[in-house]
Amino acid sequence: MIDWSRHNRQSDWTKINACVVGLGVAGFAAADALIEVGAQVTVIDSGNGDIQKEHGTVLEILGAQIYLDYKGEIPANTNLLIVSPGVKPTAPIIIEAQSKNIEIWGEFELAWRLRTLDYPAPWLCITGTNGKTTTALMLSSILTSAGFKAPAVGNIGDSLVSAVMDPIPADVFAIEVGAPQLPFVKSMSAHSAVVLNLAQDHLDFFGNYENYGNTKAKVYKQVQKAAIYNVQDSATEKMVQQADVVEGARAVGFTLGIPGLSMLGVVEDFLVDRAFVEERKTHAQELCSIEDIQPNAPHNIANALAAAALARSYGVEPGHVRDGLRSFVPAPHRISEVGEFNGVTYIDDSKATNCHAAQMSLKAYDKVVWIAGGQAKGQDFSELIKQNSKNLKAVVLLGQDKQLIADCLQQLAPEIPITLIERTDEEAMTEVVLAAANFAQVGDTVLLAPGCASWDMFKDYKARGNAFAEAVKKTQGTK
Repeated sequence: MIDWSRHNRQSDWTKINACVVGLGVAGFAAADALIEVGAQVTVIDSGNGDIQKEHGTVLEILGAQIYLDYKGEIPANTNLLIVSPGVKPTAPIIIEAQSKNIEIWGEFELAWRLRTLDYPAPWLCITGTNGKTTTALMLSSILTSAGFKAPAVGNIGDSLVSAVMDPIPADVFAIEVGAPQLPFVKSMSAHSAVVLNLAQDHLDFFGNYENYGNTKAKVYKQVQKAAIYNVQDSATEKMVQQADVVEGARAVGFTLGIPGLSMLGVVEDFLVDRAFVEERKTHAQELCSIEDIQPNAPHNIANALAAAALARSYGVEPGHVRDGLRSFVPAPHRISEVGEFNGVTYIDDSKATNCHAAQMSLKAYDKVVWIAGGQAKGQDFSELIKQNSKNLKAVVLLGQDKQLIADCLQQLAPEIPITLIERTDEEAMTEVVLAAANFAQVGDTVLLAPGCASWDMFKDYKARGNAFAEAVKKTQGTK
């Protein structure tokens, strides 16, 4: 009988018959690692695309059994099911595994079990509806400035399983945690963790907002040093209050206002720390100026505060926080300026894949021609439109759920002109930009902040952002 609660890198894996579900990045890394530690591995995938075939060929050579276009039951003798992040917690294969008392781990649980016990790099975890990637990259930049080998991994960059199996160990990990990676976390115990914010997203995956929020809150379970929350988002503070953390772990807030005790915040034009200083009852430690953060839109300052809080919890000195934020280069498609043409500024925020992210963009600009649409993932756009209708000059909509947004606009803000783009091929974005440009005047901003996922028309949000930038330069750059 396998004692799953104690199983780790140094345990005997030869008695484990693991079934890995999914042959994407996470599934491939999981199967490869399990083979390396001696488990018997079977991989199943309902698809049969080029990536699955390529990954499957490699894993077959290493000794795994691969089944593509798989529609059957869990293979016989399986005693451990490893599920990729794309598998819903309510999927039939999960229900089947539970009914058969098969142990179920996700990517992060497997990574935690496979850490080297000689020198396990601490985990600094970042989740939330929006800002995860930026905060993880900021944190990695800060830690690197302090002299640590600190890659940003998880939902960004390398798979976390690949990272912990790297023969050249990291000192500490800056880990972006997506909600789909958390349902089957059991033993993970992060050094520190933050939930940046909570808003509607992935409702089609989790069924409802409550399930989504409860899953996000798992990142705080067994936190060792600091459970960091957003003072302006009461849901994150409630998560910390209810979290089962290691005794001695602290609750630390971050705020765009003046910080209270055990918080990081902003005083005049400086980010300051009143949490990780000796005399925090009476003193605040200056970390950097707002000008050190680019772009210094309010939501990005909040990201910087969260990254700084995680770094400070790990013992990083203030000067390294400043240097890391100064040297940080934002990832593409996050409020990225494509250019100014004919007095109109074009902004690519294709990463705004939900209403909360779109709200962060919309409130950063006056007089906006808004480009939105795609897969709405069960979201309600009413509040977003109510809060921004006064700044919207016009709206151009594309994608699968464009009519949903159009109906909401017509009901709540019928005075705003709407253009629906019916094309779904690669030339659709050219029509989008031309339509937006017709509404825009000198001083306006044409803002791609879709509030929706991109998969109905594009490979991912990056492809959507690239298509927008290319269309802008093609249609506006020659005028």
